[in-house]
Amino acid sequence: MRAMVIPAFGGPELFELREVERPSPGPGEVLVRVVASGTNPVDAKIRAAGSWAQIAPPVVLGYDVSGVVEAVGPGVRGFAPGDEVFYTPEIFGNPSGSYAEYNVAPASIVARKPRGMSHVEAAAIPLAGGTAWEAIVRRLAVKAGETVLVHGGAGGVGSFAVQFARASGARVLASAGAANQDILRGLGVDRPIDYTSEDPAEVALQETGGAGVDAVFDTVGGDLVAKSLRATRPGGRLACVLAPQGDLSALYVKNQTLHGIFLTREAARLREMTPLFERGLAFPVVSGVLPLEQVAEAHRRLDSGHGAGKLILSIAKG
Repeated sequence: MRAMVIPAFGGPELFELREVERPSPGPGEVLVRVVASGTNPVDAKIRAAGSWAQIAPPVVLGYDVSGVVEAVGPGVRGFAPGDEVFYTPEIFGNPSGSYAEYNVAPASIVARKPRGMSHVEAAAIPLAGGTAWEAIVRRLAVKAGETVLVHGGAGGVGSFAVQFARASGARVLASAGAANQDILRGLGVDRPIDYTSEDPAEVALQETGGAGVDAVFDTVGGDLVAKSLRATRPGGRLACVLAPQGDLSALYVKNQTLHGIFLTREAARLREMTPLFERGLAFPVVSGVLPLEQVAEAHRRLDSGHGAGKLILSIAKG
């Protein structure tokens, strides 16, 4: 099968198109013909210096799959060849990701693709959407009538977080650069914030009459969590996908809760999200589609750190 392989850790130019052996499903596993694969910032981090992910080159990266079941291993129930599925492969210790024509995964992390959605759209969801769902729905438990601040609301994770918060009945404030304000408005953000000319914490305080927001989700990193504490009400909740920096002492004084989010793989979360996509209450923001062979270009865009939505690799016909 065709696969894009990195022979060493380093820059995007290292990707090589190779013919590699097609995997076979073992007990409890499914073999999936990959129709489309999402790309994510974590892909670029592993490509650059991925020993922390417990893998060593040569490796195939890629952690979003939408495709068709080709075969099932012993003991698999509920899936059969021809089923359309989506999932996010494991990161740690996995040298065989989704930048390839086929991928093997435990059936326990695979779910049926949302009805009415293309493979390109579905490939944008599992990792970024799952991270946002874990933060907004499971950890922060956002409720109707609350006010939520999302840092990086136009990005892959942030764009889903905005939609999930709105679907929960919350009022949403979200930040992005000047070029991505239209994306925020298109997502239904109640108060878009241009972080290049506005202080998101100040805006949050103004929008809540000084009381502070009920919840904050930071998808950007740096000291944004620390800066957001003053704009979060006493007893409020915060979540982040990167290690927070800066002075967090106000967290304790104000009896606030901070959740660290690192996505575990499970089919249940994908099944929980699916009705929102099938009912049109959420949609993936796809910024572009490239053929598998142009994955280096996708990684150059990931390295820029300023992309909006998700860039998808088209690998096969659906």
